[in-house]
Amino acid sequence: MDQAPLTQPPFLCLDWSECLAAGGWSEKETGELREEAGAWLGCAPLSVTQKAHLPPSGDRRDYWSIPPYAWPNLKQQDGQPWISRDGEVNPAFYEYDAFRFETLCEALPRLILGAKVLQDLSLARHAALLLKTWFLDSETGMNPHLTYAQVVPGRAAAESNGIIDTSSLVFLLDAVEQLPLHDQWSAQDQAALRGWASAYLDWLLDSVQARREAEHHNNRTAWLHAQVCRLALFAHRPELARQRIEAHVYSELDLQFQPDGSQPHELKRTLALTYCSYTLMAFGALAQCARALGLDLWSWKSPRGSSLRQGVEWMCPYYSGQAWAWPQIKPFEMRSAALVLNLAWQGTGEESFRVLRDRVRRQVWDGLIFSKSRMACRRVPVPFRER
Repeated sequence: MDQAPLTQPPFLCLDWSECLAAGGWSEKETGELREEAGAWLGCAPLSVTQKAHLPPSGDRRDYWSIPPYAWPNLKQQDGQPWISRDGEVNPAFYEYDAFRFETLCEALPRLILGAKVLQDLSLARHAALLLKTWFLDSETGMNPHLTYAQVVPGRAAAESNGIIDTSSLVFLLDAVEQLPLHDQWSAQDQAALRGWASAYLDWLLDSVQARREAEHHNNRTAWLHAQVCRLALFAHRPELARQRIEAHVYSELDLQFQPDGSQPHELKRTLALTYCSYTLMAFGALAQCARALGLDLWSWKSPRGSSLRQGVEWMCPYYSGQAWAWPQIKPFEMRSAALVLNLAWQGTGEESFRVLRDRVRRQVWDGLIFSKSRMACRRVPVPFRER
């Protein structure tokens, strides 16, 4: 599998070179990767057109989901208005597009990592099939917008706030940049995917849903900004990433972090450890985007002393085993922190972050591949099979 030469190295939130280094894999680790990637090789192509429910537009290519924590009101015969039960996932959530998208985001990085490490063309070909089916195919490809993401039943789509549904794109695009060009994935295919990302970016910049998401000033807002910046860099529109960081990200970081590094908004949640980590991940990705543009978010401090680095430092004792003193109604898998720590290590060079990353991760790729389902303490996807 020969990778065509690029005019400039692609931007990556996370550098894969350490993981891909020759001789860096033990026999056990190689076997685990072969087993996981091989399992995803049997995953049927995934598409938004496969959902059982037709979106309000009538177009199956429109992404549609409900909020994971939204439930019918059992006190009312018609279930209206739906209520929020923070941290408690409604089983109906898995019937819509969000879970299928998370399955795609579990599959693709493992297939691509396997293709690189194991030099297995079949894995690269299957990754290409999954990408084309979800994003590019004229009959199955997702329309580049989230107008119907996290729509609460009984409420208008214009009231939805579901842009966070595609937060996994931020790290999925790292994997896509690593996919070798081959007979089933050409430079034209890569360019088409950049075009899809650019169209989605345009929607994010102009939609009422994005404007509403920007007003939350919590993890949702952080992930909106992270997606805008990551998509802008992937679509070769870096000026938009720079504008977003300079206009919004510095002030947002100051709003969300106290000078000691704590996150008051997220500490109120029923999954506080989860959401503090999730928010750190978004800002870590933003800091890596900023770094590519010559901006240093890792060492920046606000006038009142808030900083991203201190946010990571504040969490490290809990990642090291100190008892968590805030709500966490479901067990947090500590391996999920490996990606946060890897971002911090690669962004700052602080060796203690790397040491702790290696301690919490269970598999070599835990510091590269984002499992939103695991981070959110939800059902972790397994390969979908043809029926």
